[in-house]
Amino acid sequence: MRTASKERKTNETFIEVSVDLDQSKEVTIHTGVGFFDHMLELFARHGRIGLSVKAEGDLHIDSHHTVEDVGIVLGQVIREALGDKKQINRYGDAYVPMDESLGFVALDISGRPFLVFDAQFSTQTLGNFDTELVREFLQAFAFQAGITLHAKVLYGENTHHKIESIFKALGRALAKAISINPEIEGVNSTKGLIE
Repeated sequence: MRTASKERKTNETFIEVSVDLDQSKEVTIHTGVGFFDHMLELFARHGRIGLSVKAEGDLHIDSHHTVEDVGIVLGQVIREALGDKKQINRYGDAYVPMDESLGFVALDISGRPFLVFDAQFSTQTLGNFDTELVREFLQAFAFQAGITLHAKVLYGENTHHKIESIFKALGRALAKAISINPEIEGVNSTKGLIE
């Protein structure tokens, strides 16, 4: 079973994350940031993974530390759950329409973390979620998971729809990339290793 759990405690946050890459039944998200909870649930459901996230953060300041630290721990547990990465497809991509908006994500579980982010949001906050934190979350996640990640909103008007299209596309792209392919011997790399 490709599972992993981790706790991370700092002076700003306490984060607990568990992931199951092969069983999607359990998805429970509680971060204290309602919109972020919704996005993480969409990510897990469309990624077909089991995910539990509990976060306590300094929300009296803002949601920055909570969102970024969840990204850090989520990236770490996915990297751990993937283990030696044998027989995974490694690459994944997805376009997701959300009403008038269209989001796109392409990723490579390469061991070489990188983020290319191209999205504009006209609304600065959704509930107690600062929309500029979408980039912060994706960067933390990609760098800790060892993923090369490209995320783009091609067009749209509604900020909620734009962000939702990105999180759904992230889940769908990850689902493709982590899928086991019996035609692959070892790891999907000419180097014979993905670190």
